[in-house]
Amino acid sequence: MRTRLLVVLVALALTVVAAFAIPLFGSTAAQRTQQLVIARNADVDRFVVLAQQAVDAADPTALAVDAARYSSLYGEAVVVVDARGVPLVETGGMTAAEPVVRSLVEAALRNQPAKGPEQLSPWSADPVHFARPVGTGTRVAGVVVLRASVTTAAADVAARWAAIVAGAVLVAAVFVLLAVLLARWMVRPLHELETGVQAVTEGHRAQVPDRAGPRELRSLATSFNRMSDAVVEASEQQRRLVADASHQLRNPMAALRLRVDSLAAQVDGDGQRAYRATVAEVERLESLLDGLLALALAESAATRLAAGESGDEPCDLPAVLAERVDAWRPAAEDAGVGLAASEGHDEPVPVRCEESELAQVLDVLLDNAVHYAGRGATITTGYETGATTATLFVSDNGPGLSKEDRERATERFWRAGGDGAPRGTGLGLAIASQHVLARGGKLELREAEPHGLEVRVELPLAAEEKP
Repeated sequence: MRTRLLVVLVALALTVVAAFAIPLFGSTAAQRTQQLVIARNADVDRFVVLAQQAVDAADPTALAVDAARYSSLYGEAVVVVDARGVPLVETGGMTAAEPVVRSLVEAALRNQPAKGPEQLSPWSADPVHFARPVGTGTRVAGVVVLRASVTTAAADVAARWAAIVAGAVLVAAVFVLLAVLLARWMVRPLHELETGVQAVTEGHRAQVPDRAGPRELRSLATSFNRMSDAVVEASEQQRRLVADASHQLRNPMAALRLRVDSLAAQVDGDGQRAYRATVAEVERLESLLDGLLALALAESAATRLAAGESGDEPCDLPAVLAERVDAWRPAAEDAGVGLAASEGHDEPVPVRCEESELAQVLDVLLDNAVHYAGRGATITTGYETGATTATLFVSDNGPGLSKEDRERATERFWRAGGDGAPRGTGLGLAIASQHVLARGGKLELREAEPHGLEVRVELPLAAEEKP
């Protein structure tokens, strides 16, 4: 937007400057041309008076001396002829026999008005001729022709045009500077609003300056700040509600679990089925509360990191991956699933993620793979490193998920269906995704080849510490 606004303002400024400069070019050239015409007409009139005196006295000596002095002083030629066209004076290298001079003489002898010179320009070079009949009325006693050089006048026009161009460039530069300042004054609040919208989208408070820019933008900034406070406060209240509710329910749930466990010896055979279902529901409710609390903690960490607070120490991705694979191998064997060890590397790969958070993410991925891949499936783990990121993956050759299910898998409380599917809380991938996003990473579910599911977690590499 700033570029488009600058283009419009600069184009308008240049148009205004050109609208003033172009007429000045014409007026200065016309003024200098008029000065030349007035000066040379005065010289011609003086020679007409001298020529009339020479004709009356039948002695052109004084006229010839004056014309020679004029040509020597100004470098301009003068030709005077009598009524019969006989040359009386020829100076400056111009003769009466030249076609241009002969044509002017014939027109003047017929009392035809001479055509004025064209308007001068810096590149004008051809001399101009002035012709005037000698005598009054219909009685023409001769003709005076003066050839004037335009070199000096053209140089004057060029100098004046150069001054106009310099002034126009200076004014245009001032206008461009004003356009830049105006565009910055108008667009800067919009950039700040855009940054604030992105901040609110990420879930933390943003305040933009409300005393800069036009009145409409200041009013918009004030409204945005109020909206930002309201949105962030509502988000904080929601997170606190989830955290407080899950935390406050833990004690009643623990008491309920103790009471249910104490009834185990007192339930007869007819009530065992209902008792076992009750215990399963209590365990599921405990798992759900633990998941809600973990999700609230993950969102709190994301807010804290987005607000600019320093994170925890980075961890070594290969070491955490190997440790969690070893921890999940017994569960995989019990489920009839093969768990391939990740490839070993000598060099550590530090990533910007706390070790406990990365371990929790891997637990979610391995847990899902072990329980959903199915007997006889194989789980493969590993990682790749790039210039600024590292990507770990957990892949299986089980039934996998459809494209629609992969897109919804990270939603809260979403669970995969199907016969024999474990009854989870639907919070695992949501928690893992929140941890990864909080660290500036990305969690992505893909279809494995030839079948199955691959989960890829991309995390930024930790910056090397300077010695």
